[in-house]
Amino acid sequence: MASIYETRGLTPELAAQVAAQLTARDALAAHARDELGHSGTLAARPVQAALASALTFTAGAALPLLSAVVAPVSDIVIAVAGTSLLSLAALGVLSASAGAAPWAKAAGRALLWGALAMGLTAGVGKLFGTVV
Repeated sequence: MASIYETRGLTPELAAQVAAQLTARDALAAHARDELGHSGTLAARPVQAALASALTFTAGAALPLLSAVVAPVSDIVIAVAGTSLLSLAALGVLSASAGAAPWAKAAGRALLWGALAMGLTAGVGKLFGTVV
């Protein structure tokens, strides 16, 4: 442990003292944190992840659902597909800008995989006779 602290800039004497004090209190936690990089702040939070997922799926479905409500019955499929693809493109741009990545590539990727998923879903529905 002392060598880890020395590589971080402590003198050998201070590094040995820090290692001794940290391992005396909770050796397992000290080794997990400093040797393996594990800490409680990075632990998984399944309830938080589930709530965030539910919220984002609900938000993502809002615009296509709204288009299904307001579109004429004869145009519902086109309206939902179109607004879904536009939403995916917008989310691609948003995610790219959040990560400082090229927005056109992210939007194109979201459109490609979204259109592919919609096409495959429609194809499976047609195969099993459930397309409305």
